[in-house]
Amino acid sequence: QVQLVESGGGLVQPGGSLRLSCAASGFTFSSYVMRWYRQAPGKERLLVAHITSGGSSYYVDSVKGRSTISRDNAKNMVYLQMNSLRPEDTAVYYCNAGGPGNDYWGQGTQVSVSS
Repeated sequence: QVQLVESGGGLVQPGGSLRLSCAASGFTFSSYVMRWYRQAPGKERLLVAHITSGGSSYYVDSVKGRSTISRDNAKNMVYLQMNSLRPEDTAVYYCNAGGPGNDYWGQGTQVSVSS
């Protein structure tokens, strides 16, 4: 049974930091590209960052320089460290695993940035 379980969200003030975690199970984690998406209220779900099985990473411009995606293949974990958070980063953040013919999603974790 495939599971992706996100954690680490919460309420943070502008300029603060959060580290999101995603625990994966039920598939060959090390073979999958892992992605973080986010969905703000009333908006579509958008890619934030991804990391390949080999550790290459990509970030959308809005988070580049403020976020770091990482993975631990031994622990089946993927992380998103977010710094200098802004109100516009407020969204539900989802973990995604993409592989040949497979696409798995977590339930999401809420990140709220507000003073």
